[in-house]
Amino acid sequence: MLLSFALNAFRQLLKPKRLAILEAVLIGLVAAAAAVLLKQGVYWLGSWRVKESLLLPAWVLLPTVGLVGGMLAGLLIERFAPEAAGSGVPQVKAALAYVPITLNWRVAIVKLLSTTLTLSSGVVLGRQGPTVHIGAALAAQLSRWVPSSPDHQRQLIAAGAAAGLAAGFDAPIAGVLFVIEELLHDVSSLTLGTAILASFTGGVVSRVVAGPNLNLGSPGTLNQSSFSPQDIPFLLLLGLLTGLFAAAFNHSIVASLKFNRRHLKLGLPQKIGLAGLISGGTIALLPPVFRDTTTLQGFLTKGTADWRITAGAFVVQFVLSIVACSAQAPGGLFIPSLVLGAALGQLVGLVAAYLMGGEPIVYALTGMGAFFGAVAKVPITAIVIVFEITLNYGLILPLMISAVTAYLIAERLAPGSLYTRLLELKGIHLEPDAINDGLWTKLTAAEVMQTHVETLDSRMTIDEAVAAFSQSHHRGFPVVDDGKLVGIVTQTDLDKLTQRQLPGTALLREIMTPQPLTVGPGDTLSRVLYLLSHYKLSRLPVVERRKLIGIITRSDILRVESDKLQGGSERLGPQPEPSYVVYQTRSPATGQGRLLLPLSNPQTADGLLKLALAIARDHHYELECLQIIPVPRHNSPAETPVNTTASRRLLKRAVQQGKDWQVPVHTQIRATHNIAEAILETVRERHIDLLLMGWKGSTSTPGRIFGDTVDTAIRQANCDVMLVKPGENLLHGYREVQGKSQPAVQALLQLTQLERWLVPIGGGPNAHYAMKLLPGLVSLSRKPVIRLCHVYHPKDTNYRPDLLEQEAEFLRQQDHHKAEVMVLSVCANSVVDAVVDMAQKDQCDVIVLGASREGLLQQAIQGNIPEAIARNCDCTVILVRHAE
Repeated sequence: MLLSFALNAFRQLLKPKRLAILEAVLIGLVAAAAAVLLKQGVYWLGSWRVKESLLLPAWVLLPTVGLVGGMLAGLLIERFAPEAAGSGVPQVKAALAYVPITLNWRVAIVKLLSTTLTLSSGVVLGRQGPTVHIGAALAAQLSRWVPSSPDHQRQLIAAGAAAGLAAGFDAPIAGVLFVIEELLHDVSSLTLGTAILASFTGGVVSRVVAGPNLNLGSPGTLNQSSFSPQDIPFLLLLGLLTGLFAAAFNHSIVASLKFNRRHLKLGLPQKIGLAGLISGGTIALLPPVFRDTTTLQGFLTKGTADWRITAGAFVVQFVLSIVACSAQAPGGLFIPSLVLGAALGQLVGLVAAYLMGGEPIVYALTGMGAFFGAVAKVPITAIVIVFEITLNYGLILPLMISAVTAYLIAERLAPGSLYTRLLELKGIHLEPDAINDGLWTKLTAAEVMQTHVETLDSRMTIDEAVAAFSQSHHRGFPVVDDGKLVGIVTQTDLDKLTQRQLPGTALLREIMTPQPLTVGPGDTLSRVLYLLSHYKLSRLPVVERRKLIGIITRSDILRVESDKLQGGSERLGPQPEPSYVVYQTRSPATGQGRLLLPLSNPQTADGLLKLALAIARDHHYELECLQIIPVPRHNSPAETPVNTTASRRLLKRAVQQGKDWQVPVHTQIRATHNIAEAILETVRERHIDLLLMGWKGSTSTPGRIFGDTVDTAIRQANCDVMLVKPGENLLHGYREVQGKSQPAVQALLQLTQLERWLVPIGGGPNAHYAMKLLPGLVSLSRKPVIRLCHVYHPKDTNYRPDLLEQEAEFLRQQDHHKAEVMVLSVCANSVVDAVVDMAQKDQCDVIVLGASREGLLQQAIQGNIPEAIARNCDCTVILVRHAE
């Protein structure tokens, strides 16, 4: 009886809404514990640093502690969790937009330890951004332990972020508002309820266990501060100044990160250590009040600070915060924003008090909310944070006046979220509606399911079922009688045959699972994923009135998620059909091989065609020009009408140029669901030897190196591949020739000749293949100058300079254009930095990347080397991959 009662109670507890409440409370408790640990760790180590700086020479101790603490934090991040660098709020925002960013207990622990080290060593950042990251990471880990749908996992991550902010500021309402206003943009009942409960739990527990998180002067002073109508002009002035400086702050952070990445060639430990050294050295020269951010914050909000100290605090906090951010030190911008706002508000308050009396503390507290709201673009959250901290209703109107004014000014001068811009620097571009996309609640089973389903009959024998499994790659089959679903049989059921000792002549109905779990065509993917995870299934039949109409597998879900990350909603749905040739021309097949050139962008078509013709002529290849027309997934490529006028015009131009170069040119136009698959189909059908593709030099798709289409082709094409990113000089030339006469075209193209070639090599098949292509490529030059270089690491003991000379000699023998060939060995820690420096110094027109001895192409796909080179160079970049 007692056991039955306990089981029923446990089942009731595990119902979705009750489970969500339990999860929210648990997330709040864990986030509060992490916030308390972070606060106490920073307080203990920071107090020791400040105390020792009063006993020992501060100009020695503070820079040393900053350097050591920063380097230790950097080593911790670099070795165990690179995702823990920086504020952490951008990472959470990306994760909530379904970008695959790691959030787990390892990231949380590393973030906690590294932030404790950096903040206690004097780096001018705050704890609250990391607590958001830690709370979200712990919530993400919990969501993996308790199977749930991606939509529910997203809600738990948002609840963890809210709890983290609430625990860091003692502001539960602000935690929820920050999630809604900046991170999630979602106010559905479950999301809001989960976030509220987690935020309340985190804020209350943190306050009870560790006391107030912010030092803002005496409670009596905060509660007695008042507002009068004559303050409005000064509050508007404060909003104006705050908006201007907040925009400058945001621009400075982005600019410093770009400068640091391009010019400061150091590892993360060295960068954070240098930021700690600069911070410690600067603070050592200032009064003791500057040695602890919490003390400085309380000093500025007491209303007694001298204007010199206040102005100095503003300048020092502004500069040192940017220094810390540029190094990607673990720490948040919330506290620096509050301190900067308090200093700016104190200065305006002193002016107002001098002219008409009043209390500067009102302006200091108002400035805190205004600056924070303008930097993070969360004015409502900023107003509520200051109100929750001070519990002073008299500050609401001043906060609204200044915060809204500051937000409008900052949005005008520095539009968009700072966190979104920080993500863009990492190559993650969020679509405007990416955060509130609701992918898993918008898509239904009918839109994702496979409609062509292999089924079995319950009256067939077990031997016949085993034969069906052996002839198929499926691990499970629905069992259907007269069109009705009666069961399902899996590989696991067959594995149990020996235990049941059934003969092969037994019927399938004896081993199948009757009345299997199913979904309807209108069920959302969120429910489908929940059922798959909760019941540990790999497939779910889709039925309508017991009639089987489709099936959904885990692979289908992964494909949908991949398609969403790669190209948007138009790619979601059933698998694409093969492409369909709607137009083609053939030339005499007189070549010794074939080169495929897909043409898409008219601005780059002439340049790519020029390179393709040069290679085809030198290698006696035929040229296959391909135009691809995408069609919607719900339409068949073979049955969809397409307009080929523009495509045929472009292909006819290619045929004419082929005649001028005496190269056979074949053309075709394909209609397809998937551009990459159409290219691969052409490679197989036309027996292509070399695939030449244009490449824009960067990609906005997370998880991709060169882009969706190019990544697929370079990995799967069973032929040689050459990627070309046209440089600015070529693009400018091709834009200029549009609409001009033939003599004018020739004159303009003479100005964009490819004369200076840089070829980093290091042995291997790709490097040698690049050498084989070079003679044809340099035929485009009048006086080609080729610089062969080998970049090797200082610790590389196997470096062989003779490889470089061998390639140079091979090129001199093969080249019939008398190009000037030079060789250069470069010792450097980074291939990218060395190549970019050489290209800029020599003003190269083209960089040809083969493969180093360590496999440059493999490094490219794993480490994004070509994108880094292309992004930092304006010249043409060519990447070569030889077929295995």
